[in-house]
Amino acid sequence: MTTTPAPPAPQDPTGITPDTKDWTWVLERPCPECGFVSSSVDPDQVGPAVRAAVPRWQEVLERPDATLRPDEHTWSPLEYAAHVRDVFGIFDVRLASMVEGDDPQFANWDQDAAAVEGDYASQDPQVLSRELAFAGDRVAGRFDAVGPDDWERPGRRSNGSVFTVRTLGQYFLHDVVHHLHDVGASTT
Repeated sequence: MTTTPAPPAPQDPTGITPDTKDWTWVLERPCPECGFVSSSVDPDQVGPAVRAAVPRWQEVLERPDATLRPDEHTWSPLEYAAHVRDVFGIFDVRLASMVEGDDPQFANWDQDAAAVEGDYASQDPQVLSRELAFAGDRVAGRFDAVGPDDWERPGRRSNGSVFTVRTLGQYFLHDVVHHLHDVGASTT
C-alpha cells in the first residue's frame, strides 16, 4: 500500500510558512522556547515592560545583519521588528475595545498576510525604529491607563479564544519577548 504524502504547508510569496499555531497555551504554562512566564505578569507591568523592550528592538534594527534572513524560511530581524510594530497597533486596538466595550469580538488579523502586504522585508530600519517607539509608547500608555477594576473585562477572538484585559496583556507581552528571543536579542 502506498501512502500519499501530506501536501506542504502553504507559503507566502516570500517563502515563509505561515504560523498557524494557537499560542494561547502560553497563558497556562511557561514558554519552553523563550522562558517567558505569562502568568506572572499583571496588566500594570505591561506598559513598563513594553517600554523596556523598545530599545532592545531598536538595537536589533541597528545590527548589520538586521535585513538578513538566517535561512529561507525564517524572517529576518527587520521583518520580526515590523511584525512587533504591527502587534503593538493590533493590541492597542484590542485593549481599547475591551475597556470601552462590552465583551467585544476582535477583528481577524492575518499576521502572515500583513507581512506580505506591508512588505516587511523592505522596511527602512531607521523609519521602523521610530515607528516601533511610537507604537510601543502608545500601547504601553493604554495599558498604563487600565485600572484594577478593568483587569477582568472580557474580549474574544473569532476562533472563540476568550481573554480578559489581564490575559490579553500576558499574551501580548509574551509575543514581544518571544520575538526578541527569535532574533537573538537580550530579553532582560
